[in-house]
Amino acid sequence: MPSLKAIRKRIVSVKSTQKITRAMKMVAGARLNRAQQRIAAMRPYAVKTADMLRSVARAVVEDADGELKPDVHPLLTRRPEKNVLVIVVTSDRGLCGAFNTSISKSAEALWREQEAAGKSVQFATIGRKGRDYLARRGGKIVHAFQRGREEISLEFAGSVGRWLTDRYKSGEADAVYLVFSEFKSAITQRPVVDRLLPLAEPVHEKEETPHLEYIFEPNKTFVLDRLAPMYIEISVYRALLESQAGFFGAQMTAMDAATRNAKDAIARYTLQYNRARQAAITKELMEIIGGAEALKD
Repeated sequence: MPSLKAIRKRIVSVKSTQKITRAMKMVAGARLNRAQQRIAAMRPYAVKTADMLRSVARAVVEDADGELKPDVHPLLTRRPEKNVLVIVVTSDRGLCGAFNTSISKSAEALWREQEAAGKSVQFATIGRKGRDYLARRGGKIVHAFQRGREEISLEFAGSVGRWLTDRYKSGEADAVYLVFSEFKSAITQRPVVDRLLPLAEPVHEKEETPHLEYIFEPNKTFVLDRLAPMYIEISVYRALLESQAGFFGAQMTAMDAATRNAKDAIARYTLQYNRARQAAITKELMEIIGGAEALKD
C-alpha cells in the first residue's frame, strides 16, 4: 500500500487537475454560446444562397436549350475525375474527446475509397490535428491553412474559397470535397463529407405551379459568375463555424466528464488515505499496548 505522503500528493495533484478541467469547461461553455449564435444566424443564409444558386443555374441552363453546356460556367463544368482534392477542417487543439479523430477518420475513409477507384487524392487542411493525422498516414498534403487564434472571419473563408476555385479552374483538381463536423448539440457532432466542386447541376423539378420569374441585371450569366464563388466562400465559412461550435461542445463535454472523474478519484484516494491512516494508528496503538504489557511482566 502506498505511504500516506504519496496518497496526499495524489489527492493534491488530482484536485489541481480538477480545477483546470472545471475552468476549461466553463470557458468552453461560454464560447460555445457565442458559436451557437453565429452558426444559427449563418445557416439560413447559407441555405438561401444555395437555393439562389440553383435557381440562377436553372435559368442559365434553360437558356442553353435545357442542356448543361461546358462553357456555361467553369465551376459547373464536369470532367473525368482523376485528381481529387479533399479539404479537412479540424481544430488546432485537443482535449475534446473524439472530435478531431472522427473527422480525420471520415477523411481517411474518403481517401481510401477514392484511391480504390483509381483516383489521385490530395489534401488541404485547416487545423493542426487533421494535418498531423493525415501526415502520419502518408497523405499528400498540398497546403495547410494557418487559421491563427483570431475569430473565424469571412475574409479567411474567402481566401480558402478562392484557392479552391483556382485549383479547380486550372484543372489541378477535378473534384473538391469538404470534410468537417456538423454541430448538432453540445454532446452530438456529426462528421460530414460535402462535395463542393463541381457545383451541383440544377434540378428540374416537375411542379404544378410555375417558378417565379426573376429579372437579372445585367444578365443571368453575370449573376452566376458572382454567385458561384460566393457560394463556395459561404460553404467554407459555414463549415468553419460548424466545426468551431462542435469543438467547443466536444471540449465542454470532455472537460465535464474529466471533472466528474477527478471528483471520483479524489473520493477513492481519500478513502484509501483514511484507511491507511487508520491502519497506521492501529499499528501504533498495538505497539504501545504491547510495550505496556511487556513492562507489566
